[in-house]
Amino acid sequence: MGMTPHQPIYHPAFECASREEIRARQLVLLQEQLAWAYERVPYYRERFDVIGLKPGDIRTHEDVRLVPLTTKEALRETYPYGLFAVPLDQIIRLHASSGTTGKPIVVGYTREDIEHWRFCIMSIAQMAGVVPGDRAQMAFGYGMFTGGFGLHYGMEGLGCMIIPASAGNTERHIMMIEDYGTTVLIATPSYALHICEVGERLGYDWKKSQLRVGLFGGEPCPPKLKREIESRMHIHCTDNYGLTEVMGPGVSGECLSSRDHQHIVEDHFYWEVIDPKTLEPLPENAAGELVLTPLQKQGIPLLRYRTRDLTSVTCEPCACGRTSARMKKVRHRSDDMLIIRGTNVYPSQIEDVLASIAGASAYYHLTVDNESGLDRLTLDLEVKPEAFSDSFTEMDAFRRAVADRLKSVLQVGVAVKLVEPGSIERVMGKTQHVTDSRP
Repeated sequence: MGMTPHQPIYHPAFECASREEIRARQLVLLQEQLAWAYERVPYYRERFDVIGLKPGDIRTHEDVRLVPLTTKEALRETYPYGLFAVPLDQIIRLHASSGTTGKPIVVGYTREDIEHWRFCIMSIAQMAGVVPGDRAQMAFGYGMFTGGFGLHYGMEGLGCMIIPASAGNTERHIMMIEDYGTTVLIATPSYALHICEVGERLGYDWKKSQLRVGLFGGEPCPPKLKREIESRMHIHCTDNYGLTEVMGPGVSGECLSSRDHQHIVEDHFYWEVIDPKTLEPLPENAAGELVLTPLQKQGIPLLRYRTRDLTSVTCEPCACGRTSARMKKVRHRSDDMLIIRGTNVYPSQIEDVLASIAGASAYYHLTVDNESGLDRLTLDLEVKPEAFSDSFTEMDAFRRAVADRLKSVLQVGVAVKLVEPGSIERVMGKTQHVTDSRP
């Protein structure tokens, strides 16, 4: 694995401040953001007025719970510009979600918003061990998706050379890594593994590349997948977290000292964790749904946005020296839970089971149907080449062992189908692991 040099903290005056100082600054910024949204966005002014709330009523952190929560439906109902707080001639860029389940989520950025975004990316990049002078190869697309442009300009701001390779043409990516001396690969973890596999088939020796850091986002990176990429590509892999609605990538990032948590960029995001059923706030370290309020967003302010991501947050200082709050890496979403014959099943539970089985690869796909009148869960699982056998008896025993392990954990039966290495489609963007065909 390439060496990652010691990296200074980007904004130590805030990232290493006391919790009292951090929370005091957050409260001031939050009060300003509430006033900004109330004065400029009719949607929020109406919601406040209905319950008799004024921005000035929020005087303490405990008062925040008085502010109504915002959901994704609000952005769809006001599509495309109903939540914008400034005239369109002050918006210098639009981004949007894919809109695969309806109207896309549209967000706008003022010039100041872009600068704040750049700051957040520079912070999380330094957490990951990126240094000025690194050569960062972009394997995200450059369309309406926030990942490509967000990370591009942030890395440039840090002083890195950007190689805007974009998504696709995997063999060309490998050529660039070799010829340009790429040191940082920016990609989804599943596409990074695909680049690794293609390189191995071409006879490329990853030990000899100058790659040092994998900066991953766009989808969760289970521990087994991270370990596999690190061991095969000989790099240090880190995750970062963000979502289009509140900004894009840059909400939190993994440092070199804490592999299971990500530091929240707290001078730009006010975080809460709530019970997704009662909507009541939860204490530090309790697992619940993450709620975010961007603290310096001008174009489209969002107040108490329900991310639907399930996590917990700790404020214990980190070994890296930062005192910023750390969120546990998101593995579950409140809206990706599958209910199979009355039993709650999360795809991440299946990933954890597969990670414990030698011979099971990181590539799988789940299908849910109820053609027989009962919900049925089917898992297509790629077998690693070294575990694949021409013996039907051996492969059937392996299949039954996987099915038994899954049933013992999930408490629901899973029909397991073993497929050959390389037969599950590799994608350049976010991998969709589940097809739910139930009416």
